[in-house]
Amino acid sequence: QVQLVESGGGLVQAGGSLRLSCAASGLPFTSYAMGWFRQAPGKEREFVAGISKSGGSTYYANSVKGRFTISRDNAKNTVSLRMNSLKPEDTASYYCAADWFKEDIIRTGRSSYDYWGQGTQVTVSS
Repeated sequence: QVQLVESGGGLVQAGGSLRLSCAASGLPFTSYAMGWFRQAPGKEREFVAGISKSGGSTYYANSVKGRFTISRDNAKNTVSLRMNSLKPEDTASYYCAADWFKEDIIRTGRSSYDYWGQGTQVTVSS
């Protein structure tokens, strides 16, 4: 049984930082690219950041580039998202997702991802 379990969300003031973590189990972790998505109330779930299977490549949405950093630890089956300089518009539920694909690339479409976590709430106050 595949499980992706996010943690680290919370309430933070604008300009602050948070670190989200996702622990994966039940899947060959190094065979999956990993991504973070977010969904604000009334909006579609959107891609935030992704990291390739090997960890050699990362990709970010323009809205978070330069502020967020994704990383993975293949020995511990975890992926993290460091979020700095948070803004109120970053408020959303954040989801970890796993994408199996034969190539070592990052895909940004929701439908590409095979497994999802339950989400963790991030609220940024102004």
